[in-house]
Amino acid sequence: MDFESNYDIAASAHFIHTHKFTRVALQFPDNLLKDSTRVVAALRKKLESLREFDITGSGDETNVRLFVMADTTYGSCCIDEVGASHNNADCVIHYGHTCFSPTTTLPAFFVFGKSSICVADCVESMSKYALTNSKPIMVLFGLEYAHSIQEIKRTLLESSTTSGFDLNHQPLRFADVPSSVMFPSNDIKKINGLQEPASGWNGASETIYSIGGLTWKLPEGQNMEDYLLFWIGHDDSAFANVVLTFNACEIVRYNANENQMVTDLFQQRRILKRRYYLVEKAKDANIVGILVGTLGVAGYIHMINQMMELITQAGKKAYTLVMGKPNPAKLANFPECDVFLYISCAQTALLDSKEYLAPVITPFEAMIAFNRGSQWTGAYVMEFRDLISLPQMEVGNQEEARFSFLQGGYVEDFENQENVEEERDALALVNATEKALQLQNKSNSLLKGDARSGAEFFANRSYQGLNMPNENTSPESYFIGRRGRASGYEDETSKQ
Repeated sequence: MDFESNYDIAASAHFIHTHKFTRVALQFPDNLLKDSTRVVAALRKKLESLREFDITGSGDETNVRLFVMADTTYGSCCIDEVGASHNNADCVIHYGHTCFSPTTTLPAFFVFGKSSICVADCVESMSKYALTNSKPIMVLFGLEYAHSIQEIKRTLLESSTTSGFDLNHQPLRFADVPSSVMFPSNDIKKINGLQEPASGWNGASETIYSIGGLTWKLPEGQNMEDYLLFWIGHDDSAFANVVLTFNACEIVRYNANENQMVTDLFQQRRILKRRYYLVEKAKDANIVGILVGTLGVAGYIHMINQMMELITQAGKKAYTLVMGKPNPAKLANFPECDVFLYISCAQTALLDSKEYLAPVITPFEAMIAFNRGSQWTGAYVMEFRDLISLPQMEVGNQEEARFSFLQGGYVEDFENQENVEEERDALALVNATEKALQLQNKSNSLLKGDARSGAEFFANRSYQGLNMPNENTSPESYFIGRRGRASGYEDETSKQ
């Protein structure tokens, strides 16, 4: 495919020229960074031609400065507003895979790229599968295939007469990409997964769905569970977002790279079971580390405060951690945290690896784990902005013992705060005994009581660090060490 067409050089230059931006940040993921110099050169050339043929007569000859951004602080799918602000950028042009999360301060233009796809084979696979299924079909796709959707629609309509697939008898709907331009959102309560019923052009009540930059409508009385989801694209984070969000739907995937259908989504379905297990582990946590996974997605500060309040009401201790892209090595520096709560965009929210010493959960999972009265109904919310619009949950009676499925017995979440001060002196010896190190059985393994805060955790550690003696500060006398090599020092007698 043509280079300028693949990178939307003309549309990008028109966006910059129309809004009179003078400092533009170009954000590239690692896999596209090799093309950044060619993109900059093509953009400059196109902007110069637009300025020469500008018929407005404004006489504005201000040059546009372009800044290339790479190695983003957080996920490359989000707009790096922090990096752009370092260059005082007026806007950001984002290249490659994106989660389409709303920005807070800067406008953005998205260049999805144009991956190749065999339209004829895709339409044939879609028609064959539709003939074996009685449900209506909703076609979702990766944004890199948005350029081919109109051709797929046209080919499907032309081939419906020969393939035997009746579009009138079995409805087939396509999601749409409303716009590749985004301006800062002031409404942090705008729902990403399910919006309020809206009035369509024909006056009928409709429900608008939106996820990852895709938007579609369903007539009144229809739900997503009534549809078969046909995904065109890779098995990536965008697809995982769809699988978890619409886990009650039957989903198939068309692999455009290999031109084949994938109907076995067992691995994706296992994710839900794994997430539920992490929720049960989080219920037994005493110390929670809140990981800030974005500094640009609209509403992230509100969500941090909301999660902090939820954790505090549940009687747990919370610490806010800002460390860029989290990894097992970084999180291992905080052994006092029993669980980590990751606040980020939907497509980077799932951090699940055996290398992590503590589970990493999402805000939705935290609301289930830390609220005694909440139960998981099967629905799963990936976007934390969806949780902002929900009514504030009331934490139930925490004084009653809770059954822990992992420990196999009843546990207490925390002591009654009103009686802590009164009983502190009386129970000082008991508390000290509970948190003391104990020798157990013949395995010589050490166990200690659960800590309620980071300071308490470090106070109970067996290793407290190097203690510098203050009694004797005079220097010690030196002595001569051994001479020679490790194979034979001078003071060693050689063996004959």
